[in-house]
Amino acid sequence: MGLRNLAAESEWRDEKLRTNLWLIPAAESVAAVLLFAFTLSVDQAAFHGEITLPSWVISGSPDAARQILSALAAAIITVVGVVFSIMIVTLTLASTQFGPRMLRTFIRDRGTQLTLGTFVATFFYAMLALISIGGTFVPHLSVTVALVLTAIDLGVLIYFIHHTATSIQLPEVIAGIARDLARAIDAETAAPSRQDMLANGPSLDILQARLDRAGRVVTAPASGYLRLVRHATLVEIAAECDAVIRLHYRPGHFLTHGHPMATVWPPEVADKIDRRLERVHITGPLRTLSQDIAFGIDQLVEIAIRALSPAVNDTFTALTCIDWLGDGLCKIAVEWHPSSSHRDGNGQIRLITAPVSYERLVQRSFEKIRQAASGMPAVLIRQLDMLHKIMAVAPASRSQVLLDQAAMIQRLNVRTVKEETDQADVTARYEALLALHAQTAQTAPPRPTGPVASSSLAATCRLGCRPPPRREVGPGAPRPVG
Repeated sequence: MGLRNLAAESEWRDEKLRTNLWLIPAAESVAAVLLFAFTLSVDQAAFHGEITLPSWVISGSPDAARQILSALAAAIITVVGVVFSIMIVTLTLASTQFGPRMLRTFIRDRGTQLTLGTFVATFFYAMLALISIGGTFVPHLSVTVALVLTAIDLGVLIYFIHHTATSIQLPEVIAGIARDLARAIDAETAAPSRQDMLANGPSLDILQARLDRAGRVVTAPASGYLRLVRHATLVEIAAECDAVIRLHYRPGHFLTHGHPMATVWPPEVADKIDRRLERVHITGPLRTLSQDIAFGIDQLVEIAIRALSPAVNDTFTALTCIDWLGDGLCKIAVEWHPSSSHRDGNGQIRLITAPVSYERLVQRSFEKIRQAASGMPAVLIRQLDMLHKIMAVAPASRSQVLLDQAAMIQRLNVRTVKEETDQADVTARYEALLALHAQTAQTAPPRPTGPVASSSLAATCRLGCRPPPRREVGPGAPRPVG
């Protein structure tokens, strides 16, 4: 648990530092100052005859040096303005075409940050070299380095134009979001929890009953999207107070100031824990992928439903999003096993969380796109193909939600696709999915029998799988899901 929480917090801090346009330019400007201090010391040593500069160093009078550096500084600051203009246009296009939540992807782009930083640092260096020129002193090496930096800037400008033209292409944007989602899944599943090695104290069900019966509600200290929860710190706080904390929200949910955020048992220590909750919950105006892989799925879904809107009507973009969603869900189906209980060093449950479930991730990936794809057989076929791929790798115990989604797609197909040939194509994909499920069910361990289990496959084919049951919330403060 400790390794996983340290990794999550480190990832969040890295994300916070990366998603800005000032850090790398500031770092490069500091590097330019240090470089100028070095070249100036060499120039002063050469001016006093202590060393001899190489023959390739540019020489000339103070006036010539001033003219060179003035021209360089003016040209560089002009190019900086052009770069900023291109960047603003890119952000405007991204906000219009991809949605405002996609701006984060472009702001955190390393190529844009390095380009801005390189030009700003060169301008800063040229200005420092310009003001160092005296009546007789000429920083020959500094002038030469300024010219070399300008040549480097030309290469960076060509790279920036190519990089911008490539990065605004929609398939590249979608693939970038999918890569971020894959890294977030790996980060959440890479560090195995050690909390199950030792188990003491009351069971999870007993603690849930105590919290529902006698727990005291703790309210949110600030409004905003929950971006990070320091689980290890919460476990330490609960252990110090010999308490149990149940969180109602997970990263990605919106907290409202003064509304219930957690439940604490025993109630006598709730005030003490309430004062310490602010430093273990980080909220903000935006969601991030740290501890919230549903955000990556929501980004791909948003692009897909924008593409399917009547104003855009870009089916191929939606198909690309479905492909990448299927890639992420194949990994989630195998590796995603979140735990809602966190134990202290003695093995006692101290923290109960509300992690997003595999079923909910599947629903988020398919439902909104299906709702926007009425009468679009190409989209329905691609969704069924993705469900087929996921079912091929998913454990048999995780197939029901896939069947539910497939059944809803088939019902939409029968209801909205008018062309019989197109409707038959969608139905063929649906029947192939059912055949795969029947094949995997034969090799899976036997499941409990009952009214639902005894329903025939033929009836399932025609009527579709039963809808997922409504999730009930226990007594006490609400425990939202999704």
